[in-house]
Amino acid sequence: MASSSLTKKITLKSSDGVTFEIEEVVAQSIMNLTDDVADDIGILVPNVTGKILAKVIEYCKKPVEATSYEKRFELNKWDTQFVKVDYATLLDLIRAAHYLNIKSLFDLTCKTVTYMMQGKIKGKKPEEIRKIFNVVNDFQYLRID
Repeated sequence: MASSSLTKKITLKSSDGVTFEIEEVVAQSIMNLTDDVADDIGILVPNVTGKILAKVIEYCKKPVEATSYEKRFELNKWDTQFVKVDYATLLDLIRAAHYLNIKSLFDLTCKTVTYMMQGKIKGKKPEEIRKIFNVVNDFQYLRID
């Protein structure tokens, strides 16, 4: 997408103080800006670090930049590469997608965790699965009296 000086920019500020200036069309796909607190430098995103907010912005820019059918078709391949991150980053992306109400990113990251879990448990015995997920007792539950 060609950038012009007339394109309205929005500044987002992460929980650790990192700021990002992005086009308004990208910001609209990230969050409902009217519901969030703004300060003199922009919109505060208190529950998301700069590292994760950068990834979220990268994810939200991609469909905006994809103008033709061919490019949109390639988004599926891009999504697959996008979620090839370490487990901690993936969980942070899930939290950010949930907090920012980005359904497509939330679905993509949750689906990725599901596939990872399926791969880890495929062909494993129940005892091995318990160890992988740190399950002490199958029958343990929270008792509320």
